[in-house]
Amino acid sequence: MLEPHRFFLELDRAWKGSRAAKIQLRVLGSAALMLQTDYARGTKDGDIYQTASLTDDIKNRLLALAGKGTPLHLRYRIYLDVVSNGLPFLPSPQRWHPRVELNAELEVFEIEVLDIIDVVVSKLMRFHANDRDDVKEMIARDLVPHDQLVSRFRSAVDVRSGDARSADLPRCVRNLNQVERDMLGVPETEIELPDWI
Repeated sequence: MLEPHRFFLELDRAWKGSRAAKIQLRVLGSAALMLQTDYARGTKDGDIYQTASLTDDIKNRLLALAGKGTPLHLRYRIYLDVVSNGLPFLPSPQRWHPRVELNAELEVFEIEVLDIIDVVVSKLMRFHANDRDDVKEMIARDLVPHDQLVSRFRSAVDVRSGDARSADLPRCVRNLNQVERDMLGVPETEIELPDWI
């Protein structure tokens, strides 16, 4: 059992208070990759996507139990961080997958993870060393078909083209092209961006 699996089990057992239904947690980033594959690497945060069901009270309780510096963080080297739903570079609609086996063991939470291709796309915004390692590992496992990557990337570009952060898109395209050239060994895809970018 990998660390993120154990982390969420312990968080589930530590939750106190009444609950009418399971609380949905949507997991992004490397934690989502580790919950779907045999991939393991040291990670510092388990990013949770902000949804309407994640009230301020639930968010504060989550961070008090599993945020930075908590005993759970120190034990598993993972802490929860809640990410605003407009922040990540994501296609639309996003693809989420329930972790059926994990959810069967949980009483409080219902875990969904972001699709592997969508996680890879999201990493093309920042593309730091850990992001590059994550992408390489997914490609090594043959989990990143080129056509799907390009299709989902174009969808994310369409979403981002209409907001104030569209200036980031040329960098994202360069990062995609680097993945294509250096990791997938395929020709670079030309991605058309709006004229104003």
